[in-house]
Amino acid sequence: MTKTFSPDFSDKKTLEKYSSAYTLSDMEIFIFPDLFYPLVLSNIMSPIIWRWRDDPWFKDMHRKNFISRANRIKQYIIDNYIFNLDLETWGLTDKEKETARFSDFFDTELLKQSNALFGYEGDRYYFSIDIRRHFGLDKYNSSVIPYWKTETAEAMDAFRHREHYTTGAGECVSLAALYAAAMFIVGEIPLEKIFMMATPLHSQNYIDVKEGLMTNNRRIMTKNMWFNGTALSGKARRALENEKVTIVSHITGHIHTVYEEATIDRDAYITFTGKLRDFVRTQLTPAVFVNFLRFKPEYKCLFQYHHLRTGASHYIPLEKLFEYEHSSRAGMNEETRSKLLAEVDPEEFHYDPIPGKITLNDVEEFLKNHLNSDLKMLEEIFAREFPTEHTDCVKRMFSDIGSFILTEPRLPSVERSFRKVIHPRISVTDSRDEIIGKITDLSTESEMALLALYAFRDMERTDWRPFIKAAIERNPVSHDALAGRSADEIYHIINKLKNKSIYDSGRMAQPDEVWNFRRGDGAEKAFLMANVLLFNDPGAEVAISLLDDHAILEHEGQHFSFVTAKGHNKKILIGKGSFIAE
Repeated sequence: MTKTFSPDFSDKKTLEKYSSAYTLSDMEIFIFPDLFYPLVLSNIMSPIIWRWRDDPWFKDMHRKNFISRANRIKQYIIDNYIFNLDLETWGLTDKEKETARFSDFFDTELLKQSNALFGYEGDRYYFSIDIRRHFGLDKYNSSVIPYWKTETAEAMDAFRHREHYTTGAGECVSLAALYAAAMFIVGEIPLEKIFMMATPLHSQNYIDVKEGLMTNNRRIMTKNMWFNGTALSGKARRALENEKVTIVSHITGHIHTVYEEATIDRDAYITFTGKLRDFVRTQLTPAVFVNFLRFKPEYKCLFQYHHLRTGASHYIPLEKLFEYEHSSRAGMNEETRSKLLAEVDPEEFHYDPIPGKITLNDVEEFLKNHLNSDLKMLEEIFAREFPTEHTDCVKRMFSDIGSFILTEPRLPSVERSFRKVIHPRISVTDSRDEIIGKITDLSTESEMALLALYAFRDMERTDWRPFIKAAIERNPVSHDALAGRSADEIYHIINKLKNKSIYDSGRMAQPDEVWNFRRGDGAEKAFLMANVLLFNDPGAEVAISLLDDHAILEHEGQHFSFVTAKGHNKKILIGKGSFIAE
């Protein structure tokens, strides 16, 4: 007999988790990693990405190979979304308030292992920068931290309505969730092939198709790109090189660096770890060595290049040749090197070898002959075959080569207690309606499916208490503008906002979304007004009545009416730290 699943909202931890499905801040996902994949499922249920399939840009996608499909999706995301991580979008909170939320059921000291704003410095890279100054927090006291909330597909699209924005926007977790859903809906990649990775300061996806693919904010990385030595690739490598992976999330479940219990399928996780490690390591081929020199320019000075020009030997310092690469479509890689050399001013060449410099051509031939040598042995043979007075520099170079060709991702250990959970089984051949039906039907047995409905804002099939809790406790962006105003003033300001929700049908926006995007249905406006009234007077009591086409807010004997098209019939009482929805 199948066990029916039903959350107990009298339990503080459960209520916090389900209310966090509406706000999805970085710290909430760290503490409740089972929220990560439900956001992907909510984006898959949303009509937003399904509409992409009607765009001419994606015509005949099913006929394209995997990389072509991925590149189409990438370019669409680049054209239609920007990366946004400002402090104003979702407002500010403080460490004390946030840690107090979780202190009854979580060791909040562990937050320091997950989030730079709580003290994490990320080994090498993040230890060398002032992390609060990096994020613009140095103007606030050390307790203040931003509410960086992961946006739904609807909220990402709604940035177009904000001043100074012409496209959608989102932070890194939002972009990762958007990519995962787009790869499934538009790219027709099964969810079983899509793994999400969270580090303390970033979020990426690994797509297990062919040699693999990583999504990184708005861009993608193939294995070749991982080792191409460009500045863009260097930024993409940074998270896995400097941070531990705190969460790996998958359609089968998740694994977390802190929790001893994992719900992800064990075999799927082991396969993923092997594939990811293969993705971020390579042999030191001549092409990879040239890419390394592009990545670490301090070693270019050791080398010169021998070029047969008009039948005569010519030599050029390697750093000079790479200078030409900056302003050319051609590069130092074998495929375009001859074109690059043709662009070099003849006066840059020397007729004789440059004293003290190693000839790159000889090094490339050397590497071809030692492809199977380990790096330590290769360094020893290199030192004998290419003697130089710069021995310390060569030693440092080989140490850096090791880091370049072999990244060791610090993933959660497989030494966990794996618990199988029921998860949605949806296919790339399913229609949107079929997927919504499968997830809805499974929501009484699967917590992942149920959490997906909460993240999706399905108000008909979910309990309203988590929505109310999130709305009145974690939506601060309107507070500064409306603080200290009378109820009449607040009502008139809010009622002037465009009367259109960013969510379709009966789905509901949170107050911050209404305020940020300057639009909302009357039911959503009523919650925004309640949020502000309770901020201005924490001891106040507010009642909201949703009656088909009207939302009525009652406060201190006054009644404020909004027009709603959501079609809900609810009576909500909020005040003095409690809330009731009938």
